[in-house]
Amino acid sequence: MGIIQPPGNLPGNPWEPISMAGPSGLDIIKTKELEEFMEARGLYESPEESLKRAEVLGRLDQILNSWVKKVTQNKGYNEQMVEGARAMIFTFGSYRLGVNGPGADIDTLCVGPRHVNREEDFFGELYRMLGEMPEVEDLHPVPGANVPIMKFKFDGISIDLLYARLGVWVIPEELDLSVDSVLQGLDEKSVLSLNGCRVTEAILSIVPHVRNFQTTLRCVRYWAKLRGIYSNMAGFLGGINCAILVARVCQLYPNAVASFLVSRFFKVYSQWKWPNPVMLCPNQERSLGLPFWDPRRNVRDRRDLMPIITPAYPYSNTSYNVSLSTLCVMKAEIERGKEICEAVEAGKAGLISLFDPFCFFTAYKNYLQIDITARNLEDFMNWKGWVESRLRLLTMKVDRDTWGQLQCHPHPDGFLDKSQQFRSCYFVGLRRKHVGCDKKGELFDIRSTIEEFKNCVGIYTSLKPGMCIGVSHKKRSDIPLFVFPGGIRPARCSTGGLGKVCGEAAEKSRNFSPLQAVEGVVGRKRKADESDTSNKFRKCDYAATSRSEALARDIKAEEGASVQPSEYSLTPLQEQVIRTCSSLFNDGGEEDLTTPFSTAASASAVPQKPVINFSFTSLVQANS
Repeated sequence: MGIIQPPGNLPGNPWEPISMAGPSGLDIIKTKELEEFMEARGLYESPEESLKRAEVLGRLDQILNSWVKKVTQNKGYNEQMVEGARAMIFTFGSYRLGVNGPGADIDTLCVGPRHVNREEDFFGELYRMLGEMPEVEDLHPVPGANVPIMKFKFDGISIDLLYARLGVWVIPEELDLSVDSVLQGLDEKSVLSLNGCRVTEAILSIVPHVRNFQTTLRCVRYWAKLRGIYSNMAGFLGGINCAILVARVCQLYPNAVASFLVSRFFKVYSQWKWPNPVMLCPNQERSLGLPFWDPRRNVRDRRDLMPIITPAYPYSNTSYNVSLSTLCVMKAEIERGKEICEAVEAGKAGLISLFDPFCFFTAYKNYLQIDITARNLEDFMNWKGWVESRLRLLTMKVDRDTWGQLQCHPHPDGFLDKSQQFRSCYFVGLRRKHVGCDKKGELFDIRSTIEEFKNCVGIYTSLKPGMCIGVSHKKRSDIPLFVFPGGIRPARCSTGGLGKVCGEAAEKSRNFSPLQAVEGVVGRKRKADESDTSNKFRKCDYAATSRSEALARDIKAEEGASVQPSEYSLTPLQEQVIRTCSSLFNDGGEEDLTTPFSTAASASAVPQKPVINFSFTSLVQANS
C-alpha cells in the first residue's frame, strides 16, 4: 500500500518543524521553575529508590535465566543446550522513558527461546518459582489478558512482566528488538508483548532532545492525573498516549525547552481536528505482512475517534478505548490548559493553576455507581480486573443509545469500601448535552443499556459464585463518604467555569487521590445552589469551524508552518460524530436526573417537571 501520510487540514510537509528557534532566557528560567515545582510535588524518585530498582532488575534477570535453564533441562535437551539457554529482560513504559515517579511499577519484558512456551512454562514453572520466593508478594498472573502479564512485587518494587517467545533456539547476547526481523514467525501474543519495547525505543530515537521531552512528558502526565483524564482503560489518556502526543510537539519545536513545549502542547491539540491521527512517522507496509492501523483498508480503523498511532511496526492506535463522551471531556480540559497557558504568557496567571485538581464528585449532580463484590481475595482480584477492562463499554453504549446526548464522565479510579470485605465501587458522572430547548424535557430510558452492559460483563469465563455487579443511580449528595479523603464530604468547588481560569482559587480537595476508606454510608442530602456549575464545558469544535480555522491560521501566521498536513476525508460515522460533538455544553445549572428503581426493573411515571429519567435494576448477581 506504500506510505500513509498522516492526514490533516493544512498544506505543507507534515514532518517539517513549525519553528527551529531556540529558547529565550525567560523560557529557560520558566523551565527551571517548572522542574523545581515538580520536584517539590514529589514527582522524582530518590537516588536510593533508583538504585534499588536497578538491583531488583538485576536479581530478576538472574531468576529468569535460571528458569530458562531449568525448563530446558526438564525438557530433555543436552548439556550444551542447557548451558547456552538464556533469557533477556528489557524495560519499557515510564521507567524506560525516564519519567517514572516514586512507587511506580516497572514494565518489563522477558524474551525467551522457542522451546520455552507461555502457557506451561511462563505461567506454570516460573509462577511456581516466584511463589516460593520470600521477596515476592502479591503474585497475580493474568494469562487471559489481551497481552498476557504477570504482576507481582519483588522486594517492594512493583513489576509488570510480559513474555515473548522468539523463533530461535538460543537468544543472542546482542539482541536488537527494534529491527523488524525479530517479529518473524512469532505468535500474536509475542508480537503484542514486544510492541511496548519497540514503541518506547522508537519514541526515544525520534525526539530531538530527550531531556526536554522527559520534562514535558512528566508535566503533561501530572496534569492529566490531577484533572482526572489519565486512564487508558477508562477511555482517557494513558502513558503511551501522552508520550506520543508530547513527542509530536517536540518534533514541531525541536529546539524548544519544556516550559515552551508545555504551552505549545495545549495550543496544538486545542485546534487539532479529530479524528485526524497523530503520527510520529509515515506508516510503511513491511514484508512481514502483519496487520496494522490503516483506515483506507480497515473499516474498523475508520471508527476511531482520537487515533494516536504508535511509531513502530506493526502500527496501532493506542487510544481505541476513547468514546464520544471521554473525547469531549479531554477536549474541554485541553482547551482549559490552553487558556491558562495564554494567561501565563500574558502575565495574568501562574503555571501552577494548570495543576488545580478536578473535583469530580462536586462537578455533576448525578452519577452512576457500579459496585462489584466477590467472596475471597483471589476471586475479587480476578473479577476486579475483568470488570475494569469492560467499564469503558458502559460509556460507549450510553453514547450510542442516547445518540450522544447524555454526557458520561467515568472516574479513572476505583474505590475500596473497607466497611465491606472484597467490594469495590466505580463512578460515572452524568450530564445532558444541551443542543436546544426543544430537547429539554426528553426522557432517556437506559434500562436496556445497563442490562446489555451487565450481560457483557457476565460472560466472564472464570465466573464463580459470589462474583456480583450492581449499577445504581446516585445524586451528588448521596455519594458514599468512603470516596472522600478522611471520609469527610468537601464543600462544592467553584472554578467559575473552564473559561474563567485565570487567578481563580485552586480546588482544595483532591478527589483523585488514593482512597482512605472509612465505613461506607450514604451521606446526608444538602441543598446546593444549582446555578453554580463547577465544570462548564466549552464548545467541542471537531469540524472545521471558523474558530478552529482561525486558530490554525494564527499558528501558521505566527510560526510559519503547518501543524497538520493535507485534508483527510471523513467517514459518514465520523461526520455524525462531528455534528453531535459540536453541541454546546450547559453553562448554567443542570436539570434534575431522577431514578426511581427497585431490585426489579420498574417503569416510572412521567414527572411534572422536565427531567432526564433513568430506570434500571440496582443490584444483579452476575452468576444468577
